[in-house]
Amino acid sequence: MEELTGRTALVTGASGGLGTHIARRLAQEGMNVVVSGRREDALAVVAAELGELGVKAVAMPADISDLSQVDSLIERSEAALGPIDLLVNNAGVEMTGAFTSYTREELTATIDVNLTAPLLLTHRVVGGMLSRGRGHVVFISSVAGKLGPAYQEPYAATKAALVGLTQSLRAEYVHAPVGFSVVCPGFIAGDGMYQRMIDEGFKSNRLMGETTTKKVTDRVIDAISRDQPEVIESGAPIRPALALGQLAPRLIERVAPRFGVTAFFRAVAVARDRDS
Repeated sequence: MEELTGRTALVTGASGGLGTHIARRLAQEGMNVVVSGRREDALAVVAAELGELGVKAVAMPADISDLSQVDSLIERSEAALGPIDLLVNNAGVEMTGAFTSYTREELTATIDVNLTAPLLLTHRVVGGMLSRGRGHVVFISSVAGKLGPAYQEPYAATKAALVGLTQSLRAEYVHAPVGFSVVCPGFIAGDGMYQRMIDEGFKSNRLMGETTTKKVTDRVIDAISRDQPEVIESGAPIRPALALGQLAPRLIERVAPRFGVTAFFRAVAVARDRDS
């Protein structure tokens, strides 16, 4: 979707974190934006800010952990700003802990928000995109979906599923005028999940790297305009490690601890368990 000006986007998880930055970047490209999330007051502030950029913007509160709200979110969004040309599935939840410490409810809730809701939202909008002859869907995954870290099993599993979902959709609609991209950020400093870890006293090292909201949002725009299948933005040269993981899984298991990933998430898990 090379031309974004005047088109309509829906961004989930836009009441804070990366979603707010994505919505702002789309507005700067001239898109009209529906911002959705659970916090009505924060959404209203975001929508007002986007409106000052000269585009139409509306706040559309929704809690997509309640899957019955998915259809209503699409219907209300299109009633407000017209057919959705771009869907950015950004909403997500992250938990860090020992696998056996998760409750059944936490496991299923993570799947609902991180995977089932994006699947249903995409299913709901693709038909209209195909009939109009244009559209794009972006899934915000994670480097954790490419190389699953310890203590993040439900998060890594759902983010890996978004990578597979994108690949399947691109294979089915390879000749259609609709695009699908998956964006896999690493640790994003400045806002969102990783920033909360920093605030708790945990920081990435040089080998794991960290990136910024600007770099990630730039890559999102690039993925849309160039119909890129997959984008990885981690702030570190991680692709060789990902390739090694595919070629020699046992070897990467031995090498990964040297990057400090396991120790990092173990420390986060222990601290959060102590504080709970």
